[in-house]
Amino acid sequence: MSGAAGPQPPGPRAGGRVEVVCGPMFAGKTEELLRRVRRAEIAGRRVEVVGHALDTRRGAGTVSSHSGFATPSRTARDADDLERLVREAGPLDLVAVDEAQFFGPGLVDVVQRLADRGLVVVVAGLDVTFDARPFEPLPALMALAERVDKLTAVCAVCGEDAAFHVRLAAPTGAGDPGDPLAPVAAHVGGAETYEARCRTHLPDPPWRGQPGGGGAGASSTSGTNE
Repeated sequence: MSGAAGPQPPGPRAGGRVEVVCGPMFAGKTEELLRRVRRAEIAGRRVEVVGHALDTRRGAGTVSSHSGFATPSRTARDADDLERLVREAGPLDLVAVDEAQFFGPGLVDVVQRLADRGLVVVVAGLDVTFDARPFEPLPALMALAERVDKLTAVCAVCGEDAAFHVRLAAPTGAGDPGDPLAPVAAHVGGAETYEARCRTHLPDPPWRGQPGGGGAGASSTSGTNE
């Protein structure tokens, strides 16, 4: 019979899944990522930890948390570089990706392809910018993940749960473009530059001060550069 379908691409392997750990700065995202890495290593799993080239807080080749936990890692410049590193690493069971917000929208498809190969992919990153806008690609990754853990920090003003963070002052000499969505080293930051805030103590978020909701179909929290 003519017109028969050609070979079909292989389907996803069993066991693969995507786990997202997200939240504002100081929420313990990297610490949770490293906790899952340690558990996988204790269980004898083959693990690869990948950080972004912009995160040099502890030097190249290390993923570390604000509280001081650290582990050796590989460094990638973008999502394509990440996929290449994982492919070259050989057989793996779990891939842990830190500072996911800096990898750009291409990370969404890369992570799904890795999970289809049977890998557990744990992704940690900021889901909100310092001016309270969604920080892609985390929202998209959350929508497609099997597991999502949204962590909160401690508000620096009142001590309540903080889902946001604010920038106290623009870093100097770090090439900061002023755009909270731009992937630059200045946006890695620490306690000297950023503070966690609850909703009550969040100053001037984009959705306030807009009578009538900003017009039909408009959104003040759109995570775009438009």
